[in-house]
Amino acid sequence: MTTTSAENTRPTPVTVLGLGPMGRAIASAFLDARHPVTVWNRTPGRAGDLPGRGAAEAGSVHDAVLAGQVIIVCLLDYDAVRATLEHAPADWANRRLINLTSGEPAQARRMSQSAAARGIDYLDGAILTPTPAMGTPAAAVLLSGARDVYESVQGTMAAVGAAPLYLGDDPGRASAYEIALLDVFATSVSGIVHAFALASAEGIEPERFAAFATGIGGLLPELITRFAQQLQSGRFPGDRSTIASAASGIAHVISTAAGHGIDVGVLAAAKSITDQAIADGCGPDGLARLATVLHKTGRV
Repeated sequence: MTTTSAENTRPTPVTVLGLGPMGRAIASAFLDARHPVTVWNRTPGRAGDLPGRGAAEAGSVHDAVLAGQVIIVCLLDYDAVRATLEHAPADWANRRLINLTSGEPAQARRMSQSAAARGIDYLDGAILTPTPAMGTPAAAVLLSGARDVYESVQGTMAAVGAAPLYLGDDPGRASAYEIALLDVFATSVSGIVHAFALASAEGIEPERFAAFATGIGGLLPELITRFAQQLQSGRFPGDRSTIASAASGIAHVISTAAGHGIDVGVLAAAKSITDQAIADGCGPDGLARLATVLHKTGRV
């Protein structure tokens, strides 16, 4: 995209396709940064206060795309993105498409290939913060894809908050980070609610249990950092805890939970991994070793 220096000083016209809570937050952030904003949503009536603040509502995807130079799509899934873009104009000259829809790394790579076949400059991305953070320094957005495309939108995308972090030319990399982080969140929430159920079954009041459970949570930042260092070095000392001791502890939890009729499926899966590690001779190793066992057994 070639522009004069005068044009470079003008706010870039932005189009936002998809007006769920995150789409509205993104559009709001661009309005706050004084960008011309056009919005579109498949179901009318989702724009909220955006039109009153200056956003233009497009009647079609075609018109919405023509109105912007940076086109941001934030929909339910990649199927919805694909179906929406079928109605976009064929000519994407001087436009960039940034897909902030959650999905899988393989889907991001296929979408990038499809965009390239249509002559669309494309970046895939992930949003790691909730809607209230958009437009603030606390916002965290990851982008991946062609570097020249990233550089052309870097200034514009600063409107969402902190400068988006560029992760390289693999269009699936941002999604890969998001999926792995969702893994942390989903399995953590599963463990937390299971622990509350088990504590309740043993007559422990939720608030009293929470006082101790938050202490466990406080151990995780250091543990995560230590695991990363051990996985990087390939050394897994069992000087703090071992896989064998963890397996014993999980067995006690499973037995107690099952005695109360509480589902133990997640715990049984965790136990099967520790059992495999012990069978492989890794019982004396530290817990970070389990990540390599997961790869070996094809459970990821």
